Order: sequence, then structure tokens, then C-alpha cells
Amino acid sequence: MTVYGVNAVIEALRSGQVRAVRVAADGGRLAEVRRLATAHGVPVARVAVEALDRVAGGAVHQGVAADVAASEPLALEELISQAADPALLLVLDGIEDPQNVGAILRAGDAAGVDGVVRQTRRAAPLATVAKTSAGAVAHVKLASVVNIARALTQLQAAGIWTVGLAADGDDIYGDFDLTLPTALVLGSEGQGLRRLVRERCDRVASIPMCGRVNSLNVGVAAGVALFEAVRQRQGGRRGE
Repeated sequence: MTVYGVNAVIEALRSGQVRAVRVAADGGRLAEVRRLATAHGVPVARVAVEALDRVAGGAVHQGVAADVAASEPLALEELISQAADPALLLVLDGIEDPQNVGAILRAGDAAGVDGVVRQTRRAAPLATVAKTSAGAVAHVKLASVVNIARALTQLQAAGIWTVGLAADGDDIYGDFDLTLPTALVLGSEGQGLRRLVRERCDRVASIPMCGRVNSLNVGVAAGVALFEAVRQRQGGRRGE
């Protein structure tokens, strides 16, 4: 897999997954990339900007790309077994936009999630997600499943509560005990949670909206719910 963009390449280098780096210039943050690559024993080649343009498919690459030995996605059973106690997971239901997936992974990494579950079909390319997540994809464990609704059943069987997020949810997200093993389930921007996925969730929660916009971007919603879980797990539940 090839990733591009300064932050994505730096995080990939830090994770020890990079085989080679290509740069189109020197100086600035590219000098930091060179230093980090040298420290990890990773070769750096100088290439023409046009070569990186082709690699990035016209997207903004900031003058750098890296060949990465991408980790194979985990099976859901592996992700569950490797999760902390209590687990904190994210489940992506039909979210294909790389910008949204990248924002979710960045929020997940910041909140210390144990992993992200996504569907094998119609998934955002990881190379693009690496750029939009500012490299968080190098640090967040991913599990790929064929069927999201079935995955929720597996999570529930493992003692993990599944909480869907929807604008018309029955409860307020902050009223849940997120100190329990929890998987937050996020739907796509347009469709939201699919019917069967929503029905499989233990509960469906909403984030109260006080303005004129009736919903949040899915990446923002993920961050809001994740850091409520962090707050509770650090001893900040209401009434304590």
C-alpha cells in the first residue's frame, strides 16, 4: 500500500510499517520525514513531482509518499480478544467517504479506541484514509466483516453493548453508562443506520442539537460520543 501526505507518512514511519519513502523536495517538514526515515533505516528516494501526482491520483500529497507494509485487517474475533476491559469499539455502517472515515479514525485514535469494525464491501481505500486521518490509520486496529448486522450479534455475544447513534435516537447519548464494554455504531451521512443494523443495536442514542442544523457530521458525532465515554471512564459520570 502507498500512503501520501506528510502526517500520514510520519505516522507510518513511527509505526514501523514503511519500506521506502519518496520525496519531491527537501526542507520544511520533508526534512523531518527524511530524519525519521533515516532513524528507522528506511531508504529515501528523490523523485519528480509528477511521479507523486500519479501515485496520489491527483490528490494533495505534499511532496511525499511512502510504500507501507499494511497490516492485514483482523477478524472480528481477534479484535474482540485483543480489546481492553472494558472494550471501546467503533462500528462503521456504510460509511464510504474517505474524509469521514479518516476523521473517525483520528477521533478514535485520540480517544484510545480498541479498534474499528468496517464492512469489506464498499469500504474507503486505506491509502486515502491514511491521508485524511493524519496517519491515525497506522495506529488503530481494523476488523473487516462481511455483514455489519451479524457483527453486532457477535459483539453482543461477547458481552459488548452496541449503541447506535442517530438523530432520532430514543435516548440521549450521555445518559448511557459508557463505562461498560461498548461498541458505538455509526451510519453513513445520507442514509444513517440501515434498518437491520439499527434493529440489532441494543440501544439507539441521539446527540441533542441546539441550533438550526438537525445533525452533525458523522466524524464530529463520533468524537462527541467517544469523548463522553472517555469522560465517564475517567470518573466523570453524572452524580459522582
